[in-house]
Order: sequence, then structure tokens, then C-alpha cells
Amino acid sequence: MATATGVRSGSRAVLVARWWWAAIAVVVAGALLIDLYLLFTGGADANSGKTQESVGLGVRLWRLFSFFTIESNLFVLVLAVAESRRPGVEGRGWRVVRLDALLGIVITGLVFAIVLAPQVHLTGGALVATIGFHYVSPWATLAAWLVLGPRPRMDWRTVATAFVWPVLWLVYIFAQGQFTRWYPYPFLDVTKIGLGPALRNAGFVLLLGVVLALLFRLLDRRLPALLRP
Repeated sequence: MATATGVRSGSRAVLVARWWWAAIAVVVAGALLIDLYLLFTGGADANSGKTQESVGLGVRLWRLFSFFTIESNLFVLVLAVAESRRPGVEGRGWRVVRLDALLGIVITGLVFAIVLAPQVHLTGGALVATIGFHYVSPWATLAAWLVLGPRPRMDWRTVATAFVWPVLWLVYIFAQGQFTRWYPYPFLDVTKIGLGPALRNAGFVLLLGVVLALLFRLLDRRLPALLRP
């Protein structure tokens, strides 16, 4: 029997995909629930390690969902739920969501491991949440796409559209920072390192995204996938 995506719904690959993506969804949802619990109870945030007790609950919620980590994990969660229900889910919008999830979460994993991890010291629930956000989610998602696919799905229009979100996120972060003096990451904090270095760092992250997008598109054309019509 074939699904709406043209993938055989009774194949072993589909069963593997369902369980793999379901596991990713559970990890991301669990990490998000832990982080929200810590936020409501005054615990340390899994992204920054700070308690933020000096600001109100509304500000803490707004800051939480301003982190690129959280937004990229939300893309992964949406994709994981959809893929666990209908492996190889298809459509122009889903192609963009898939690439945004891949780009966002791999950038999250790399930047955290290389730049942020040495600066953040977490324990307890915050440590559990950050393991889910920054270690399990990035590499389990990348592995799922590398092994399962579906492929090919990344044309140049999809690649270009996928960059709308990260570019808008950077514009938003720098714009709101002019009024709030708050920035989610030290390497973007204009108040501490200056506008020039912050913009340069943002450019490096965007360049990393471009390199990853080109690599993903190449792999999308060359690699075989378990999920096939």
C-alpha cells in the first residue's frame, strides 16, 4: 500500500522511519517541557544557564522562544511529528520545513559544541534539557535524513526559501536588542563586543548555513535513501 507521498506504507523502511522520528519528537518535546518547567519555577535555563529571576514570566517566555536553539528544535519537532505519522511527507512547504530543520539544528549543534558549551555549566534538569536540544536532536535528525531521506527534495527554490527564517531571525535579534539590550548569545551581544564584531559573527553563522545548504543539496542529489517511491 502506498501513502500520499508514494512511499510503500508497509515497508520496513517506513516502520524504521516512524519509530526514528517518533523518538526524536519525544526527546525534543521532553527537553522543551523541562525547560518550560525550569522557566516557570525559576530554575536555570538550558540555553544560557541563567535563572533570569530578575525579569517577569512574560519576558522569560519571550526570551526562551527568541533562542535560535529553541526555534530550530521547534522546526525539528514539527518535522518529526509529521514524519512519524507519514514518512516522506511531501509538499513545497514541507520541503522548506525539512531543510530549515536540518540547517537550523545542525548549526545549533555545531555552534553550541564549538563556541557555547565551554561557557555554559549546567546541572540537573537544565543539563538534561540541553543534552536533548544540543546533542541528541541535532545528530539524530541529521542521521535520520542521511539514512532515510526522502530524496531528492532540495531544489534551488527550496534552498533560497529556507534562508528566509534565519535571516529574519538575525534582523529581529539585532533590532530588538537596540531597545532591550538583551541578546540570546554572547557572540551576538552588541552591548559587550560591539556592533562590528557581532555582525561579523552573524555573517560567519550565515556563511556556515550556506556551506551546509550546498552540502545538503549535493547529498540530496547523490545519496541513496531508504524511503523511495
